[in-house]
Amino acid sequence: MITTITTFQLPKSITLEEARTIFLSTAPKYQDVAGLIRKVYIYSEDDNTVGGIYLWNSRADAEAMYTESWKAFVREKYGTDPSVTYLESPVVVDNVTHEIISDE
Repeated sequence: MITTITTFQLPKSITLEEARTIFLSTAPKYQDVAGLIRKVYIYSEDDNTVGGIYLWNSRADAEAMYTESWKAFVREKYGTDPSVTYLESPVVVDNVTHEIISDE
């Protein structure tokens, strides 16, 4: 499994409520995306950074998301370029389903 962290340094601060409204407007875009297990939207306490933490089945699935089209969508929505970090996730603890999941 792969975890990606995307961050966007905003050109101007937004409130948590403004971020929530934007996130809710884009959330349906991520439903039923091939290979995406979970997405968590993030908002920094400095009011200037937003993004997401994604858990993917594979790096190929993640890379299929972060296309030039996706980057253009981010630029249009947030007025800035995204940063994407890829991290291996060999084990995940899920306290909702009470599972420990391994990528083996």
